[in-house]
Amino acid sequence: MWGSIIVVLVVIAAVVVYYVTRPPKIVRPIKVGIIDCYSGPAAMFCKEALNGFKLALNEINKEGVLGAKIEFTTRDTKFKVDIGLSVAKELIMRENVDLLVGTISSGVAMAVSDYCKREKVPLIVWISKSERITGEKGHRYVFSTGENTAMAGKAGGVALSKKPFIKYWIAGDDYEYGHAIANAAWRNLKQRKPEVKKIGETWWKVGEPDLVPYITAIMGAKPDAVIFAAGGASMVNVMKTVKAIGMSEKIPGWIHTATEITILRALGPGAPEGFMGTTDYLFYHPDTPANRAFVKDFMGAYGKRPGFPGFHGYITAHFIAEAFKKAGGIDKEKFIDALEGLTIDSPSGKLEMRACDHQAMLPIYMGVTKKVQEY
Repeated sequence: MWGSIIVVLVVIAAVVVYYVTRPPKIVRPIKVGIIDCYSGPAAMFCKEALNGFKLALNEINKEGVLGAKIEFTTRDTKFKVDIGLSVAKELIMRENVDLLVGTISSGVAMAVSDYCKREKVPLIVWISKSERITGEKGHRYVFSTGENTAMAGKAGGVALSKKPFIKYWIAGDDYEYGHAIANAAWRNLKQRKPEVKKIGETWWKVGEPDLVPYITAIMGAKPDAVIFAAGGASMVNVMKTVKAIGMSEKIPGWIHTATEITILRALGPGAPEGFMGTTDYLFYHPDTPANRAFVKDFMGAYGKRPGFPGFHGYITAHFIAEAFKKAGGIDKEKFIDALEGLTIDSPSGKLEMRACDHQAMLPIYMGVTKKVQEY
């Protein structure tokens, strides 16, 4: 009799331990709203980020997140702040998404970020690069999985400080990102090499189709080097123009992401050689099993090598999944607490989401463009 009682007690204890210690379950899908520019010149970057996100979800949803799948809904911002804000409100109020992800436009990102702060809904920015997003405009509900202008500008400024150039010209798109990356690069360059001089600036409107007059005038000023502060499709136009008019052979230039495959693929044979650039992801570095596997899977799914947008989309999905696992459910406040300081494995190695400012810590590589037969 006592033996039977002991056995029964042991079984009961085991059942209690199982129910107390087993992982919690999420009883419905996790809903992510993605707002980005899916029409116009910027779409090539945004669609690749979405592809990286989808690739990661294919991996994540095989096992799920605490028993739940991650689902997503997209909306096109058309690169406009008012539309971006409108679709963000729709996804939160009507679609009841658990968090928002996006966008390539820093202006859209900051407007949506302010709205998410009021509504207490997490926003993860994956391509927008203004340092103000997680800096002076930062708050509890906004995070960034992409490098910002402070990081990219510092990398560019440090690298340029080791070059022999003294006289610089700054030129770029007259909007948030253009001025932010220019200011960050110049600030860091000047700190490390006080003798450098800025002999002029040129700013054109976003989407300006003809850059020849601007760049021809810059050549006439004969700077030692040019810091270009252009983003998206405008960056492609800058690089195409400097080659077409021969500037790339006479005056060195630097532009963030100039060495990045997404940009170079769009340029094709029109890409200038010897152009300096920085980026936070390279498909060929680091040469590790994790990065090789990511590149192989991305090429298998989409027929091309991943660039920085695909990488950002991919790591964003993994940050989301791991944060929900750590949070133990879909409570938004617990998700934020879990995401702060979270470290994940990625194709570039371990990445940490800094708790102090909600900015992912990413490597940034400096290089120059060069044609290589195998690519």
